[in-house]
Amino acid sequence: MIFQMIFLFISMAEIAFILFVTLLVFGADKVPEIARGLGKLIRQIKNATNDLTSEITKSAEKEGIDLDITKEVRDEVKKVKEDVEEITGSVKRRF
Repeated sequence: MIFQMIFLFISMAEIAFILFVTLLVFGADKVPEIARGLGKLIRQIKNATNDLTSEITKSAEKEGIDLDITKEVRDEVKKVKEDVEEITGSVKRRF
C-alpha cells in the first residue's frame, strides 16, 4: 500500500526538500527558533480568533441580535481552528 501525505497540495517529497533547503539556509541552530516563532504565531492567531468570537457574541447579545447568526460564525471559526490544528498537529511537540 502506497501512502502519500498531502499537506496543502504538497507531496511528502516536496516537504522533505523544503525542510532540507531550510536546514541548509538557516542552519541547525536557527530551525528550532523558527519553529518556536511559528508556534507563537499560530497561538496568537488562535487567541485572536477566540477574542473575535467572544466580542461578536457579546455585541450581538448587547444589541439583541439573533444569536443563531453568531452560532454560524462560531461554527466557521471552529472549522478554521480545527484546520489549523490539523495542519500543525505534526509539528507540535511537548515541552
